[in-house]
Amino acid sequence: MDLTPKQIVTELDKYIVGQAKAKKAVAVALRNRYRRSQLADEVRDEITPKNIVLKGPTGVGKTEIARRLAKLVGAPFVKVEATKYTEVGYVGRDVESMVRDLVEVSVRMVKDNKKKEVESKVMPAVENRIVDAIFQNRRVTTVDVDRNKIFEELHSGKCEDETIEINVLENAKPMMASFGGNEINLGSMFDGLTPPKYKKKKMTVRHARETILQEESDKIIDMDNVNDEAITLAEEQGIIFIDEIDKIIGKSQSTNSADVSREGVQRDILPIVEGSTVTTKYGNVKTDFILFIAAGAFHVAKIEDMIPELQGRFPIRVELESLTKEDFKQILATPKNAVTLQYTNLLKVDNINLVFKDDALDEIAEMAEKENETSEDLGARRLHTIMEALLEEVSFNATGKHPMVDVVIDRNYVNTVFKDQQKKFDLKKYVL
Repeated sequence: MDLTPKQIVTELDKYIVGQAKAKKAVAVALRNRYRRSQLADEVRDEITPKNIVLKGPTGVGKTEIARRLAKLVGAPFVKVEATKYTEVGYVGRDVESMVRDLVEVSVRMVKDNKKKEVESKVMPAVENRIVDAIFQNRRVTTVDVDRNKIFEELHSGKCEDETIEINVLENAKPMMASFGGNEINLGSMFDGLTPPKYKKKKMTVRHARETILQEESDKIIDMDNVNDEAITLAEEQGIIFIDEIDKIIGKSQSTNSADVSREGVQRDILPIVEGSTVTTKYGNVKTDFILFIAAGAFHVAKIEDMIPELQGRFPIRVELESLTKEDFKQILATPKNAVTLQYTNLLKVDNINLVFKDDALDEIAEMAEKENETSEDLGARRLHTIMEALLEEVSFNATGKHPMVDVVIDRNYVNTVFKDQQKKFDLKKYVL
């Protein structure tokens, strides 16, 4: 996708409030990928992505920026926690598993795209199998059943909820084994040695169409081609987001065993970020051109406490600011997935129409800012805490058995809910 950096930032602004520096950095990194793809092969191989470190408190948009960025361009994206990895030689997951996870995502993306391409080819076979099942189902109660009429009903959507019985491919349960931190599916080693097993299953026509479509698509999709494309996609477009990277950084001049182990994880991550070849069940994957985005709060440790070799592999450093009252107000009302919009849509199911007044948003935003200042800074997650308490009574009493009712949320309503300090909700109760 050849979006300019300004267009990328504009797209990110639809979902994420503030953090202009971080958006600018990731937009430039993404545009540089497009620029690199337009170069000659001999020049392209010399240009590697400039990895990014995002520093900032929880809930300010570090993960969301990376996730939206990947979704924007259709790139394989995987988010991993740095704390779940252990140094080579210890029990636990090794760092190469993040690359294997990325390839799994890439394979799924390519396979879904191939499925859409062949859908028109396999749909006649899918419809024939469904019509056969409906025909057999109706023959039980009616002797005179017209297949042409069933086809017409199927195309018009009249039999979507009719229950039919079809033969579906029985998927073998994965038998996972761990060797040196690597998980291997032993069951997949015997694929193709035994004939496929089918079992009868009852489901609606709507669900049967999806199931049969998947089976018929798998028959004509070349999985070797899918795997090759997926590996190329992961190598050239993949984004790995390493969260909580500050938790594997020991404090300066520390020598205890825990910090030594953390440094070992950093040393293991280094060759992955630097560029190496990782073996996966789909083939070898080169990590040279994968974009790595690391993030952490860095309350105790500093970026400078990382081992120098790893610091050098993350040349772009961006500090995200804590959210202000104005930011909170925008989060409540502006983004496509605004918090107020989420609650409004939820309660409409039970015939409650929430109407948020501007003065109520001011009050909620001010409350969120004060709570983050006086206690732990939870960023935008603080809004969910406040909104849950604010709408608790409305949510509890909504039954859906009454006509649509307007509930106006204004400043007075907010102050009434939170007026009594003794009865003020415990914010920590809602924080996981």
